[in-house]
Amino acid sequence: STGLLVCEAGETDRRVTVPAAAVGLEGSSMYLKRGETLTRRDLLYGMMLHSGNDAALTLAISVSGSEQAFVRQMNLRAQALGLRQTHFANPHGLDSGENYSSARDLAMLAQAALQNQQFRTVVGTKTIACAGRTLTNHNKLLWRYDGCIGVKTGFTTLAGRTLVTCFKNPDNGQRIVIVTLNNYDHYNDHERLC
Repeated sequence: STGLLVCEAGETDRRVTVPAAAVGLEGSSMYLKRGETLTRRDLLYGMMLHSGNDAALTLAISVSGSEQAFVRQMNLRAQALGLRQTHFANPHGLDSGENYSSARDLAMLAQAALQNQQFRTVVGTKTIACAGRTLTNHNKLLWRYDGCIGVKTGFTTLAGRTLVTCFKNPDNGQRIVIVTLNNYDHYNDHERLC
């Protein structure tokens, strides 16, 4: 949801200063430094390819002025998309009793996000150099399967390994979105399912 809202907000060339609150967040990180200045585009790549929780929080504050305001936007967008089993508590997806979704809702969210060209470009990127960093997409299926066009890996202690993948049929252009939650053989399962 964060990636979609950032893409919809636009102004990806806008420069953003990293707030203190984003520095040192647990989990995956871009290793942002307080006061460092990056573009929203750089942060978007850091969040989507490298799962940078620090980038997600920086983007949320940039787009909405505060984390709380952005989370409200996330939940309003989820409602508008008809995601009935989804509630967001933060922009990065770290464990929270109030942060949850279903495989169905994540598939619907991915389908909506993939309508956005900027989003498709970012999640389909294998590796990029930006903001003095080389970022590599955590989604190994981009290398293993020609028809894979994105979307996102995830891991938290409570959710386990999650994977949302979109495969595009080269013959007819049809897209298939596959979602697995708490699955430790997710790459192989996604390849078998496509």
